[in-house]
Amino acid sequence: MSNMVPQAPQNNQQTWAHLEEYTRAQVERGQEAYVVMGSYGRGGTGKSGPQQTLDQGRVTVPAHIWKVIVFLPDGNGDLQRISAGQGRIVAIDTPNDNSISPQWEQYLTSVDKIEAASGLDILSALPPAVQTQLQGVVDSGRAR
Repeated sequence: MSNMVPQAPQNNQQTWAHLEEYTRAQVERGQEAYVVMGSYGRGGTGKSGPQQTLDQGRVTVPAHIWKVIVFLPDGNGDLQRISAGQGRIVAIDTPNDNSISPQWEQYLTSVDKIEAASGLDILSALPPAVQTQLQGVVDSGRAR
């Protein structure tokens, strides 16, 4: 279960499902998609109500779940193409709550905000100047 996170059913079955459908559609249109996902905080609300942990305290229920997707036209030299401005970064941060909206666009944020909340360095393979430029941008959603 190292790749699993306890999620509120509405979050997993609606919000993330809609984002995954959108991502598949972009790939079918000739885009590559790199997806990074994680969680942070403690305490979510699912169909059984608020929970801090599961399995007698052995599994922490996260308060937030996030995804960062890098869309890039099909091709080679991905890091160079992202550095040249050809990539699109979509960052989503949702509460792990069963009352979440199914519309993922409502949870658009910047990579900077996810990094601040999670303590991670998500786009670390990019040159620092490119990271600084891209990580502060909030994507507009489905507009492309």
